[in-house]
Amino acid sequence: MREFDELVEIVKRLRHPEKGCPWDNTQTHESLVPNFIEELYECVEAIEKNDMPHLAEELGDLMLHIVLQARIAEEEGHFEIAEVLASITDKITRRHPHIFGNVKMDTAAAVKLNWEQIKLKEKKSRISAIDGIPRGMPKLIVAQRMQEKAAAVGFDWDNHEQVFEKLDEEVIELKEAISLGVHQNIEDEIGDVLFTVVNLSRKLGFDSENSLTKTISKFERRFKQVEERFKQKQKSMQDSSLEELDEVWDAVKDTE
Repeated sequence: MREFDELVEIVKRLRHPEKGCPWDNTQTHESLVPNFIEELYECVEAIEKNDMPHLAEELGDLMLHIVLQARIAEEEGHFEIAEVLASITDKITRRHPHIFGNVKMDTAAAVKLNWEQIKLKEKKSRISAIDGIPRGMPKLIVAQRMQEKAAAVGFDWDNHEQVFEKLDEEVIELKEAISLGVHQNIEDEIGDVLFTVVNLSRKLGFDSENSLTKTISKFERRFKQVEERFKQKQKSMQDSSLEELDEVWDAVKDTE
């Protein structure tokens, strides 16, 4: 596209050693990482808010970072943006044999599983089937990706009912750890419960990070309404009983 080529040329000009921008010229792969991550999360926030004009803007900011990273790599003699595009085009074609080949797959779950299996075969340098997950990501995403990768080699529950049984087991173990009062054991069991809940979410076809994000937004919205109602009553939440707080909370829920 003409617009993409124009962006590539703009970035080249920004990085010109004599006539370029002083700020852009001092940037490295590493120095851009914080801004890169920030732009990604701004895209995510726009998606969560269903703010399409804002998403269009933030995708542009993210695209700028991609082109800038590629330009720096080109200057250092590593690769060019054309190689980046060719690489992803080849990968997408290779990992969609049901579209570009003769393999038949009718469900999103089958496509996802096949993708992971192809990826496992391609990444020969990886020792474990669950290698290759960036640990800097939110831990719910790490947990879900790890479970997906394990499922690609057959390490998975047959159905969500089995995960429910495991969740019941983990909750019992957590209660036992709490009764014994051993701090480390309690922390371990809380982690097991959370990991199992992520597994349940995955088996039911939901993304645990998205589910939690929606619940956080819901809690924030309702809590602020509760605060407003207590302000209107000129009453302190801290001085109110749990029953009073619950009553107002339920009233707010009923309005949604």
